[in-house]
Order: sequence, then structure tokens, then C-alpha cells
Amino acid sequence: MKLLIAEDDKVFCRLLEDLLEPEYDTVIAHDGDQAWKVLQAEERPRLAVLDWMMPGLEGPAICRKVRATPATALTYLLLLTARESVGDVVSGLEAGADDYITKPFDPSIFRARLRVGKRVVELQSALSDRVSELQEALARVRVLQGLLPICSYCKRIRDDRNYWQQLETYFSEHSDATFTHGVCPECYERRLKPQLASAKRSPGRTK
Repeated sequence: MKLLIAEDDKVFCRLLEDLLEPEYDTVIAHDGDQAWKVLQAEERPRLAVLDWMMPGLEGPAICRKVRATPATALTYLLLLTARESVGDVVSGLEAGADDYITKPFDPSIFRARLRVGKRVVELQSALSDRVSELQEALARVRVLQGLLPICSYCKRIRDDRNYWQQLETYFSEHSDATFTHGVCPECYERRLKPQLASAKRSPGRTK
């Protein structure tokens, strides 16, 4: 999974890269403005580690911009900072961060919390794919609604242009249904069987 690391300390940034590779395809930004450009790119990361204090846009400002932009709103954001007061944690989360971890940190805990973010992103992607599949399926379904005037004798249906159509013609035009024809048991006994019997009783033609 592609991961953005936005950190202005190049030595610490390199440590993060070594810690997270090869599990993640890391993209590096050394200031907030560059990080925001990366997050807006067509092949943007869906997971980002943001330093709180950077040149240009700071971490919380990036969080607010990400959440305010529909294309990036589902990006999973983890704020990384030396700030550890309750007020700072609340401020970071209210800015739009999904998680918050303070320096120095235990590498195993950091990786575990990033994996939580990875699972969230994967679940969101799976849900989005499923929604798209359902929308495509619904688009292919043409639903018949309302009252359909139907003739009591010939069973033709009157359409919205006041024309009378055969039942199968109307449904073929208003749905994806196709028809095959057969004879139900009741019609066989009432209609077809007497006709067959009559045909057998009728004398054949002679030349």
C-alpha cells in the first residue's frame, strides 16, 4: 500500500522509511505544501503519516484540507509529534486526524497502529467496490411501477401513449426480461386438449 511520510527532519524521515519498508510503498515529502500536493495527485496515497510542525502547511492544517476535499476525504491520517498534552491530542483529532502518536515511540506500536489504518483503508476500498457493483446492477434493472391497465379479454396492456400492446411486447420494452412460450396445465385442459381431440375426430383429406 502506498504511504505518505511528511517529515522535515531528513534523518528521522529516513528512519521511518527503514522502519516501514518493504511493507509500504513510501512517498516522502519534506514540507507541508509538498505533502498536500502528493495527497491530491491522481495516484495519491490513502495512508499518511504527518509531522505536526513542518515548513509550509503544518500537520493539522493538512488534516483539515484533506477532510474538506471530497477526493481525499477518506485518506487515513496519523499525526506524529512531540506534543503530548491532552489539549494537543484533542486539537489534532478534531482537525481530522484518525490517530495520534507522540515522539519518541515504540516501533512495534507504531507499525501496529499503521496496520489498523491499512485495514480501515482496505475495508473502505472493498465497500466502495461493492457499492459500485450494486449501482451498476441497479442501473441495469428497469423497474415497472404504478397501475397497468390490462384488457380483461385479450390481456393486452395500455401504455402511457394510450396504445394497446401484447403483454410480452410491453414487458420487453420496459424491462430486461425475455419470454419463452408454453401452455399452462389449465389452458391445456380447457383449450388445447379439446382442439387436439377435435382434430383427431375430423376425417382426413383424401386425394
